[in-house]
Amino acid sequence: MLSEALTALAAAGGAAVVQAAGTDTWAGVRAAVARLLAKGDPERERHQLRRLDRTANAVTTEGGALQRSLQAAAWQADLAEFLEQLEGVERERAITALQALAEQPSALGRGGHTVTGNTFHGPTALQTGAHSVQHNHFGS
Repeated sequence: MLSEALTALAAAGGAAVVQAAGTDTWAGVRAAVARLLAKGDPERERHQLRRLDRTANAVTTEGGALQRSLQAAAWQADLAEFLEQLEGVERERAITALQALAEQPSALGRGGHTVTGNTFHGPTALQTGAHSVQHNHFGS
């Protein structure tokens, strides 16, 4: 049985996989997850890449919150099972890789744009994105 922290890490990893699907970060996330789960076996890596492609297809074509939740839960279960099978240094390496995946700001924001950790006091305007135009008028 995994600790609460590792279960949370598996959940964050599953969410990162689903949130990256269809974004600019997908190729990197896809490769990293497949490589991690394959543990150096080329055939297992190809299998994981096919699974990840099915996930991306389901999330981007079928869309919807339910599909995203189902896919995230499936990846969480797979990642938890994967971590449970590992021991020692191998588990520590997997934990480090999953933490990096889950902490990737671009994997956590749709379209690769994320703004976090801000506190605003008073009138505020915030914009992200390429080639955007914003006109703000505060007050009377």
